[in-house]
Amino acid sequence: MAKKKEELDPETLELINWCIEVEGYLVKGGATQQEAQDHIEEQVEWFTDQFYDGLTPEEAAKEALA
Repeated sequence: MAKKKEELDPETLELINWCIEVEGYLVKGGATQQEAQDHIEEQVEWFTDQFYDGLTPEEAAKEALA
């Protein structure tokens, strides 16, 4: 019997998609895709705060690269 896929609430999905966009800006800023993913995972609380503070993905990436 197949397990039902766990549903994510809309806010969580929005945060995940926001982080994916941040990752793209980090890569444009010179990081490899793996470095960008690792950095977001290691600093997930900081990035979550930036999301809730209303920063755009580009602004958050600039802050992270500063």
